[in-house]
Amino acid sequence: MATVADLERIALSLPEVTQGEAGFAVQGKGFTWVYAEKVKGQKGRILHPDIYAVRVANAEEKALLLAAAPAKFFTDDHYNGFPAVLVRLVAVESDELEELLTEAWRIQAPRKLVKELDATSGLSERSL
Repeated sequence: MATVADLERIALSLPEVTQGEAGFAVQGKGFTWVYAEKVKGQKGRILHPDIYAVRVANAEEKALLLAAAPAKFFTDDHYNGFPAVLVRLVAVESDELEELLTEAWRIQAPRKLVKELDATSGLSERSL
């Protein structure tokens, strides 16, 4: 089971990540943030600190994650057509969360930064 502390540790370990009020970004581009649910008939949103939205590469990757593990990943109307899945932290292990966040970071980070990370870690794009 992953925790918010795990998520914070993993996200902040990636190059040039900043932490905002509701999530994490690389050079101003968000890659994970707290799920803010819109409830019909209510103004505002309800924050779910145990659920995070995580960027994915495209609609195909999103569909694969949703189909493969609905207990871990879900979506709602607000995210229809948007490349992100909602992740229940209690349903994922920290190593799986690390893979998800690293890939989300790679999607949003400039290519130069991704290449620098690859050079220092021995990873290559999409090797996760």
